[in-house]
Amino acid sequence: MIDFAKFVKYSKPGPRYTSYPTAPEFSESFTKEDLIEYFKNQDDSRNLSLYFHLPFCRSACYFCGCNTIFTSKEDKKSKYLSYILRELDILKKHLNTSRVVSQMHFGGGTPTFFSPSQLDELITKTKEVFPNFSSDAEISCEVDPRYFTQEHMDVLKKGGFNRLSFGVQDLDETVQKTIHRIQPFELTKNVIDIARAAGIKSINTDLIYGLPHQTKETFKNTLEQMLTISPDRFAVFNYAHVPWLMKTMRKFDESTFPSPEEKLEMLKQTIDFFTSNGYKMVGMDHFAKPDDELFLAIEKGELHRNFQGYTTKGGADLIGIGVTSIGNGVDYYAQNFKDLEEWENSIDRGELPVFKGYKLSDDDILRQHVIMELMSNFALNITRVEELFKISFKNYFADALEALKEFEDAQLLKVFDDRIEIYQTGTMLIRNICMPFDAYLNNIPEEKRRFSKTI
Repeated sequence: MIDFAKFVKYSKPGPRYTSYPTAPEFSESFTKEDLIEYFKNQDDSRNLSLYFHLPFCRSACYFCGCNTIFTSKEDKKSKYLSYILRELDILKKHLNTSRVVSQMHFGGGTPTFFSPSQLDELITKTKEVFPNFSSDAEISCEVDPRYFTQEHMDVLKKGGFNRLSFGVQDLDETVQKTIHRIQPFELTKNVIDIARAAGIKSINTDLIYGLPHQTKETFKNTLEQMLTISPDRFAVFNYAHVPWLMKTMRKFDESTFPSPEEKLEMLKQTIDFFTSNGYKMVGMDHFAKPDDELFLAIEKGELHRNFQGYTTKGGADLIGIGVTSIGNGVDYYAQNFKDLEEWENSIDRGELPVFKGYKLSDDDILRQHVIMELMSNFALNITRVEELFKISFKNYFADALEALKEFEDAQLLKVFDDRIEIYQTGTMLIRNICMPFDAYLNNIPEEKRRFSKTI
């Protein structure tokens, strides 16, 4: 039996490491001119990954930490779409858009809150600007089952979409009322049936543990019901409570949250449930069937992590399109304006709508490699790191290795001369295990770290 009580001490603010360095390090000193220069100097043999941020939702889900805009006005969506199409034209002036696209993702917000005809217009324009999609490109869309019709499915299928991710979060009625998202199980099942009938081979569902009024028992009921639909992947996220960033989260009574110990038990229960039902744990929060490409990638140690989550499509330069979107290349991050009006004004001037970004140093690139390997594959090949970066790992990361001894003593991982291996129990604390390698985090006192808690 795992003694979860002793793990509660690890419940501290920490990054999710969708990037390294993390977004708080991005600076407005990085400008559109910097991004244009990076585009000029990029290796055209590298693939592209496209991310479109479609931020609109009809109403707020109180748990959500995404950059969203709530509206019921059709003209707002129409206007936004017109600006997205213009941003694509601006990109074409500065970026070689004939490069191969290996990944495209529509995120939100609620992408399917846009009408089928609007999505069709966006897909058509995108393929005019980026004409070379690879034959095995991963083309995915986030779906709110409450806003998804057969007509949406027809448009996505025609556009080559082959992966859909359905937001579910929790099926318990009390939890749904509290988080302001009423979504009966039958509704979710019906839209996933539509996707299956259309031949979508990769279906993911998102769940969240740690929500108000959730218990180990109620969450197990959700897991059992969702298993009957048999998605190819599950993403099971730890609820990130950041009320200083998201006003809607202030509506929650924090006394109704499960304790850190209960959350760990929920996570352990989730891991046991899915692994005993034929799924493989992939990264820190995903589960996949054995024939899923994520499963196959982790078997080979070839899983990657980016702003869309876990993927097999590594080695691509990410282009962020739309308000707040983040892109990155080998040695930079670039983020679009977060303010809708500023983003529009930039496009009106015919400029790339860059708000801020970051230029990576050699040390950043090294630490990024280490952290992303640990986050993705729960292991690190020390010998390969030394060969790639021409360093002595033991000397370069002496402080981090010293900090890892605590986790090694707790039997969460093992440090060998040539590798680091994370044990299954350690995967539940993978963010904590990566934190000693974060050069920026160590300069911020714990009480001033503005991140969600790791547990």
